[in-house]
Amino acid sequence: MSTDYQQAREALGMRLRELRLSAPGGRLTGTVLAERLGWPHSKVYKLEGGRQTATSDDLRAWADAVGQPDTFEELAARLQGFESHIRSWRRQLAAGHLPVQDSWNLEVDRSRVIYAWEESVVPGMLQTADYARHMFLRYADLQGLQGPKRDTDEAVRARMKRQAWLYEGGRKFHALVWEAALYALICPPSVLASQLDRLMGVIGMDTVELGIIPLGASLKIPTANGFWVLDERLVIAEDWHAELWLDDADSVATYLKVWRTLRESAVYGADAQNVIGRVRRTLNPR
Repeated sequence: MSTDYQQAREALGMRLRELRLSAPGGRLTGTVLAERLGWPHSKVYKLEGGRQTATSDDLRAWADAVGQPDTFEELAARLQGFESHIRSWRRQLAAGHLPVQDSWNLEVDRSRVIYAWEESVVPGMLQTADYARHMFLRYADLQGLQGPKRDTDEAVRARMKRQAWLYEGGRKFHALVWEAALYALICPPSVLASQLDRLMGVIGMDTVELGIIPLGASLKIPTANGFWVLDERLVIAEDWHAELWLDDADSVATYLKVWRTLRESAVYGADAQNVIGRVRRTLNPR
């Protein structure tokens, strides 16, 4: 878990403890507060210790139970502050993949220039529908999504809708992909073959600059996890527990420096097509 995220969660927990100890009717023990709230005793101490993330409802109930309802807005602002930057998958996927895709689409639509680095998958803006479908299914299985939350078809349509951005004038998508991602069989070989054909086809588009970093290329920095920079105003980086949405100038500058350093190892145009073609020939679609 992000250190910044954990520190923010612990700070919120300390504030909750302060409110419990400064209740207008006298300090409350954790046991008494838990009884008032109808919670397990352990939940109070997990929240105060920063070992569990409160929900908005939890914070409202806490403020009311300690006799200080006017503190709810402050508590909610603290929660919103760190959750807007570190968006846990558990919470984001509570309603399925579609809302996540819709949030991405809004940010992409308002962007003119996008820089992307992917070390393990094909960038979503360049995915075929079949490849995207298998991606969503893999993550749905990982997160245990069932029923209405397993909204694969809706999520695929939303991702495909985003790609209309590539066909609008005045936009530029600068994508870097590590060659290893081209081999990743997270889908059947026939689907991957079609995906590689799609990548070959976007080379030469005036709105797309696709660079491939060959496996044998000399690297100045490690090929760490993927990220996107939108208009040099927002970074979105993905980890297993959450997406990081970073908009401070220092973070954006750092990620752009990483992207530009990685770019020095990439090949473009006919050389990129040769790398993709070499991988494509290793596949035997059935």
